[in-house]
Amino acid sequence: MSAAISQKSSGPVTAESLRSGKGGGDENFPVASLLIAAPLRPVILAFYDFVRAGDDVADNPTLPPEQKRALLDQLDQSLIGESDAEPLGVKLAAQLAQRGLTNRHARDLLDAFRQDVDKNRYANWNELIAYCALSAMPVGRFLLDVHGESRDLWPASDAICAALQINNHLQDCGKDFIAMDRVYVPLDALALAGAEVEGLGAAKASPALRACLKMLAQKNRDLLEQGAALPGDIKDFRLGLEISVILHHARKIADLLVAHDPLSENVRLSKTQMLSGAVTAAAGGAFSRLSRRSHS
Repeated sequence: MSAAISQKSSGPVTAESLRSGKGGGDENFPVASLLIAAPLRPVILAFYDFVRAGDDVADNPTLPPEQKRALLDQLDQSLIGESDAEPLGVKLAAQLAQRGLTNRHARDLLDAFRQDVDKNRYANWNELIAYCALSAMPVGRFLLDVHGESRDLWPASDAICAALQINNHLQDCGKDFIAMDRVYVPLDALALAGAEVEGLGAAKASPALRACLKMLAQKNRDLLEQGAALPGDIKDFRLGLEISVILHHARKIADLLVAHDPLSENVRLSKTQMLSGAVTAAAGGAFSRLSRRSHS
């Protein structure tokens, strides 16, 4: 599709021009925190900005589907060198080329955003995990590649990233349904609990819906543990600490989702909780890694 997308009053439209204003500080996990080595932050931030722009396009409540698809194609074309219409794509392409990194992870995420434009229901858990393979797992794989880590670590990283994504889906299940008629809660899980999709629009979850969401949160908590060994298996000390922090936050959020109703209660960590948790997790991760080295 042509990259020439025009806006009558203010010139060409780009994904960057439609950014929601959401940034790294709004995420459930740190984005290129001080734990990441300074020379690596530019490529990570370029990747995040590119991905954030694509996500904002897919989630934009006013754009028609055909324009969303065109903007996502425009991002893709700028990333692979077929266009310079999207500065964020050009910038990321340059950063990746400088470090000899693939653009595959970013392009997989664009495919996830395209899926968001066209698909708003998921039949079962496996279908949701297949979506996470595009929408979440590439982020962890990218971080591992940036740090030169082994691809043998991808399965553990995939489990953590999928669980992070599903945490977010459960946190926002009401908002996603009301704002975009988008439901990531598997339909078979709703049916098994005797709950209806429409219940996601209520101010408070019904007992059946609450049971469904709690079951999914517990299942997601188990998924997180499939990646529990990852921080210690990573060679890069600083990245290992970063993953320790991410894992700590994800566990806390999953526990909140088990214990509370995301439609009517707070299931998010405060900035204070994230900061104190980061310090605790980083210290624990450092101690664990140093202990392993001293006994090896």
